Amino acid sequence: MSITKHNWTKEEIIALYNKPMMDLLYEAASIHREHHDPNVVQVSTLLSIKTGGCPEDCGYCPQAARYHTAIEGNDLMSVSQVKAQALRAKSSGSSRVCMGAAWRNVKDGPEFDQVLEMVRTINKLDMEVCCTLGMITENQAHRLAEAGLYAYNHNLDTSEEYYKEVISTRGFEDRLQTIANVRKTNVTVCSGGIIGMGESIEDRAGMLVALSTLNPQPESVPINALVAVEGTPMEEEKPVEIWEMIRMVATTRIIMPETQVRLSAGRMNMSREGQAMCFFAGANSIFAGDKLLTTPNPDVNEDMKMFEMLGLNPQKPFTKVSQPQTVEAENSQFAPLGEKPKWSRPGHTIEKNIEASAKEK
Repeated sequence: MSITKHNWTKEEIIALYNKPMMDLLYEAASIHREHHDPNVVQVSTLLSIKTGGCPEDCGYCPQAARYHTAIEGNDLMSVSQVKAQALRAKSSGSSRVCMGAAWRNVKDGPEFDQVLEMVRTINKLDMEVCCTLGMITENQAHRLAEAGLYAYNHNLDTSEEYYKEVISTRGFEDRLQTIANVRKTNVTVCSGGIIGMGESIEDRAGMLVALSTLNPQPESVPINALVAVEGTPMEEEKPVEIWEMIRMVATTRIIMPETQVRLSAGRMNMSREGQAMCFFAGANSIFAGDKLLTTPNPDVNEDMKMFEMLGLNPQKPFTKVSQPQTVEAENSQFAPLGEKPKWSRPGHTIEKNIEASAKEK
């Protein structure tokens, strides 16, 4: 049985990534089979509960208010709307619902209380529930845990060095601090990144160093291929080659053997054969549904046909970690503190982000 290592170096990871493809695949597939059932893949549904209007300047994101994209914003969904979507996802084979809100960070108040009620509602449907809401404090993490949250997603996006070429409105340390706050609860961590943003292989390795040296390592690591959206600073980036995704998945599997590696954004441009190679290389989780927040995603029926063709089975909920207990709002031990944490604003400028902001609609 391979042992989880927490002191991977960038040089070691680059050497893995650049191995001859057949050797890389053999090693990754062997490690995958030691720690996971190779014929089981987790199916999650990603739901945008509040779309658009985000104050951040992430260069890849069509939800940033400063960029002129075709995204239609919407206010926070109601609990009943979210429940209906969760039931639909469950009937289609999903075991997890991930709710995303286009916020910089969570603020105590009625909207966060509403999200907590969404978490309680979905957990009671016997589904894993994940949230991605931006930066959160330790107290807010505890409140989510009490509601029954299974996982919190907060991606590192890329290496610390290249991060400064992507985002200027928050610091890399803020992301690590949010993960640290989640780790003070029983909520699992979901954190990964995006390839195809103009980064180097060294940057991809740097991101994996940051993730793999966390102790414990994230329970889930999404690997996204950039979906270049018109109006964003990265609209001209070339699509990621499938071989790059396969190498990234395989490398992630080797250095984080117990983690669920999620094949995330960009699957619309991947053939079934390419996705099958990713599953062989160690991916054992996907997002299903026609959208990933705002970008296109394969139809769930097409995914189920692919599963049947490959002999794959959807993972049942709470296979890796037991179901959390839901504490009702009136019994909560963690009251809202009205915190106003000073999350960083690095202050550097990114020319292509500024140029995209200045473009006319």
